[in-house]
Amino acid sequence: MLSWGAHAFSACDSFAHAVRLVDAIGEVAEAVGHAPDVDVRPTGVTIRTATRRDGGLSMLDAQLAQGVSEAAHRLGCRPDPSTLMVTGIAVAQDRGADVRPFWSAVMGYDPLGDEDAIDPQRRNPRVWLHELDPPRPGRGRTHIDISVPADHAEARVAAAVAAGGRIVREEPGRWWTIASPENHGVDIASWPDVEDLDEDPGGGPDEERPATSD
Repeated sequence: MLSWGAHAFSACDSFAHAVRLVDAIGEVAEAVGHAPDVDVRPTGVTIRTATRRDGGLSMLDAQLAQGVSEAAHRLGCRPDPSTLMVTGIAVAQDRGADVRPFWSAVMGYDPLGDEDAIDPQRRNPRVWLHELDPPRPGRGRTHIDISVPADHAEARVAAAVAAGGRIVREEPGRWWTIASPENHGVDIASWPDVEDLDEDPGGGPDEERPATSD
């Protein structure tokens, strides 16, 4: 689990091997009635599945994930969650301001909910807009959000600190706000395991967000 859905990477021996896995994923998707996002590279295949536009899951995603996992194992592909990452851009705006139309226009994105703008093809980082607290009129700020698998989050944080970063805030095991040597902000978050999936793909709670460095 990462932000914006369930993700997997299956390492393959060649591009042709990866294409065979994509063919098998297509068969699983047709049988389940739910299609994932797929990225194919010579080294393997990345799969993302979510039922809702905000990344919420349903039992369709669980069924799809099980079928894809079985197909990957059958074809000799190897899971490697260490390669998985979701990146977002967090834009702070002054109280009462609304810069989402600008970011949507400049990036060709669609609005989602009250705070997000997303790539309609789900390829590029989403933009999350939030208020500065306390207000700082005339000074917009941005930071990067990085979501990685829970088993790999602490290693990523340790690597960032070893490279000169410092931890500003944290909820151990969940998220860390890290400042670069030049005080650029980065949030690294692990996504908690999902215990309950939506039976209704149209419902479910909003995404919980980590604290930011703005």
